[in-house]
Amino acid sequence: MNDIAIRPETPDDIPAIRRVNELAFDQPAEAGLVDALRDHGAVTLSLVAEVGGEVVGHILFSPGHVVGDHGEADAIALAPMAVLPKHQRTGIGSAMANHGLDLLRHAGHGLVIVLGHPGYYPRFGFVPASRYGIRCPFEAPDEAFMVIELREDAAPAYGGVVRYRPEFEGV
Repeated sequence: MNDIAIRPETPDDIPAIRRVNELAFDQPAEAGLVDALRDHGAVTLSLVAEVGGEVVGHILFSPGHVVGDHGEADAIALAPMAVLPKHQRTGIGSAMANHGLDLLRHAGHGLVIVLGHPGYYPRFGFVPASRYGIRCPFEAPDEAFMVIELREDAAPAYGGVVRYRPEFEGV
């Protein structure tokens, strides 16, 4: 797809971001999560994708932690990622994910977690979190709960359970 512009969200994008998330997920929960994270200052990175000046995609990264018996490590949660239905399967989601992961890597972040489709996220380097002894705090298929190390040895050697922000409890 040509003419995809990916950039940080601005306050003017908020209604369009809400619309993208509501339409992509066919429910308001993810849009509410984005609003709650934003309202509580818990956004590490929020990007939009535009095509022809229209916001057609959104990806959000927020802070989290991996808590184990021997300590705690910072992690970034990728959630949600949404593309308007008529623009899905055109490369917009991949472009947003790659751009976001590059920005996080350059900013010095080490570990990103995602609960997502196991046929989609491995293309970016995500692997099952269980390989690192990292567990989901709720019931989730092993192959769908994934991590990517943005720098070598970013995953805690002791593993642990991911602790999401409290705003995730409503989703």
